[in-house]
Amino acid sequence: MSQSQTFEKKLAELNTIVEKMEQPDVGLEESLKLYEKGIALTRECQKIIDQAEQKIARLLDESN
Repeated sequence: MSQSQTFEKKLAELNTIVEKMEQPDVGLEESLKLYEKGIALTRECQKIIDQAEQKIARLLDESN
């Protein structure tokens, strides 16, 4: 369960970053920092999703 919460927190942070980047008053430097953080969070979320998919596949294999 804690990994799911971690995923949810990361996703919420990613959504916050997107909202900030959509603001017209965000400068180039800040946009780059936000973009880098967003890419890192996206990779972390994708890793969590990949692990969950692998676990589901294992569980399905075990049940067959």
